[in-house]
Formats: sequence, C-alpha cells, structure tokens
Amino acid sequence: MGAAVSESTDRRALPLWLTVVLGVAGTAGALWGLHAGRELLAPAFLAFVLTVTAYPLIGALVRRGMRRGLAVALTVLVIDGGLILFAIALVVALGQLATVLPEYSDEWQKLVSGLRSTLEGWGIGQKQVEQALHSIDPARLAGALADVLDGVAGSAFALFLVAATVLFVTIEAAGVPGRLAEVPGTTRLGDALRAFARNTRRYMVVTTVFGLAVAVVDTIGLVVLGIPLALLWGLLAFLTNYVPNIGFFLGLLPPTVLALLVGGPGTALAVVGIYVVANFILQSVIQPFVVGDTVGLSITLSFLSVFIWILVLGPIGAILAIPLTLLVRLLLVDSHPSMLWMRPILGDLVETKQIMEVSDAELKAARKVRKAGRPSAPDELPAPEG
Repeated sequence: MGAAVSESTDRRALPLWLTVVLGVAGTAGALWGLHAGRELLAPAFLAFVLTVTAYPLIGALVRRGMRRGLAVALTVLVIDGGLILFAIALVVALGQLATVLPEYSDEWQKLVSGLRSTLEGWGIGQKQVEQALHSIDPARLAGALADVLDGVAGSAFALFLVAATVLFVTIEAAGVPGRLAEVPGTTRLGDALRAFARNTRRYMVVTTVFGLAVAVVDTIGLVVLGIPLALLWGLLAFLTNYVPNIGFFLGLLPPTVLALLVGGPGTALAVVGIYVVANFILQSVIQPFVVGDTVGLSITLSFLSVFIWILVLGPIGAILAIPLTLLVRLLLVDSHPSMLWMRPILGDLVETKQIMEVSDAELKAARKVRKAGRPSAPDELPAPEG
C-alpha cells in the first residue's frame, strides 16, 4: 500500500528541472511586481515593521491600567511622531549640508589637483583623470542635494501613507491571533508568525539601541575634531546602521571626505579611527555578547539581501532588508514543516536545534508508549522509516 502511494506521488511530481524553472520564474515575477508597486509597497512595509516593533508597548500600557484604546493611540503617536521628527531633522540637516559645501570649493580644488598629480604619476591618462574628477565638485554635489531635498519634500504622500498604515495595522493587529486560531490547520503558521514578530522586534530594537550608541560616540568625536555638521553625520551613522554589512561604510565616507577638506589626512584618519573603534566595540564585541545572534540569518544572506531589496524597493529596501528577508523565510520555510531542513542553511542554527530537540523528545515519548503496550494516537507515533 505504501509503495503504491509512493509511486503515485512520484508520478504526480514535476521533474526537478521544471520545478526549478517554475520556481525561478515565479520568483522573478513576484519581485517584478513588488518593484512595479514600490512607491506604495515600500512605505507600507516600513509601517508594518514599525508596528511589529512597537506593538508590545500596547500590552505594557494595558497591564499598567491604561485603557486599550488610549494605549493604541499613544503607541501610534510614538511611532508616527518619531518618524515625522526624524524626517524633519533629515531635511534640515541636508539643507545645511547644501549650504556648507560650496564654502569648501577651494580646499576641494587643492585636493583634486593633488589627486590628479598622483593618478598621472601612476600612468593614468589626463583625459581619463579629468572625466573621473569632473563630476565630483562641491557645487555639483550641492545641486544634487537640492534635488534630493525636492524629492524628500515631494514624499509627503509616502510619509502620510506610512502614518496612516501604522494607525490601521495597529488597530487590526489586536484581533489577528484570535482570527487565526479560528482557521483550522493554522497552528504552524501562527507559530511562524510569532517567531517572525519576535525576530523582527529583536532585530529592530537591538539595531536601534546600538545604532543610537554608535551615533552618539561618533557625533562627540566629530565635535571634538571640529568637523562641520557633526549632528548630520551622527544622524547618518544612526540611519545607515540599519543597513547590514555595508551601512558602516556608507556612514563613514561623507564625514571622512569633509574631514580631509577641513584638516587634511591626519584629521581624516582620526575620523576613521573613531568610527572603527566605536563600531568594533559596540557592535562587534558588546552587541553579540548581550543579545547574540538576533535574527538567525547567515552573513552572506544578510549581505546579499541588501542589494536585492534595494533593486526591488529602492533605498527603503536597504533599511528593511533583514525584516523583509525574515518575512520571506516565514512564508516559504517556517510555515512549512517539510522545509525545516532549509533553516540551518539560512543560518538559523539555534531555533532549528530547539525544534529538533522537541521532535526527539516527542519521538522518545512515542516509543515509550509503544513499549508500554497501549494503543497510541496517530500523531504520537513517528513516521515509518524507509
């Protein structure tokens, strides 16, 4: 009987090559659809992640005697208010940068002249050098920043969409567990959703706390060195901290270049030293010691996810790379018991080990029941071997 079922399953199964082709085609189509709707989907994903992160605040306020409606309103105010204040600070800081950059035109020209001489000394043609250096001029950068500011100012709709989505998702989230429990066969999905929320919340909270600490240390160091717009660079360090692997370099480059213009190579090296020490001590030593592996994703997957989500959703995709990758893992791996073997490959060794330990315990209990000679329920018995 079992052989007949196995043969029937094999006959129904698609060939491996066709399964791979259809999977790749489906993935490409899904990513293209997300990219086509990125102007709406990116703010919606951001609101969803922010809501998942701040949702426990509602329970904490209710346990302290606050009415649930007021707790929801306060949580929404915290999320939307913090997001609006951050956007205002970013716009003001970029406006200051666009004003300050032209003041360093002379220093920039000296730096470019020195760099030109060095490149020509290495045998690089003068025409190629001029083409490479022509586009990186403070005046041009100031114009580019003005365009960025116009784009940010025109993104009021995106900010409104995030704020409104946070409100509705926060209100609806309270009833999700009860509704999910009424749907038969969703136990595994509910467990996967809780694991996703836990890992996403842990990642966002840890990244925010340690990113804020790194930004404070970097800002103090820049103020001591006399680097202009130290608050802007601290804000940039905090924001790029959400970008895995490459965010550190994105936050380091602008203040280093400005330090090179203001104080020369020595000041630039001092800025690099401050950033490296702060990043190493806080994020490479203290953070893993305090929280360990926060998401259960491999370094390679975290690195590649940044570029994939940038291509799909734009700049917001870099910030949401880890939460969105966790969401994909929830849909394709965590909610399907047959895909458990994928979790160690993706880097989730801790939770996989716990799941396997639970499975081993259930198997041992079933064997004890069988040895006792009493009938067992079908779900207590292990799957037949072979």
